[in-house]
Amino acid sequence: MKRLARRVPLGIALTGGYGYHSSGDIFLAFSTANREAALAASGRVARAEFIPDVDIDPFFDAVVQGVEEAILNALVANEDMTGRDGNFVPALPKAWLKDNFG
Repeated sequence: MKRLARRVPLGIALTGGYGYHSSGDIFLAFSTANREAALAASGRVARAEFIPDVDIDPFFDAVVQGVEEAILNALVANEDMTGRDGNFVPALPKAWLKDNFG
């Protein structure tokens, strides 16, 4: 999971993000697989299944593409927002996006 989480910045970069010092990015990865191994009784040997290293590249690709898609979806699904201290941020104009990025 740590190796997958390390690919998140690549997805951010595909959308033009640079990950500046003040960005506050935090990447979490967790799995719900192998529950039996995590819940094994004390004093017993537990077994866990995993993806072999030679087969993990498609999962790296999926992380990068998934992060990129999530960012683009968040940009398109936005609405006007007034935040703290009355700071106003307008939504991206959807007609402009459609005209320019089809």
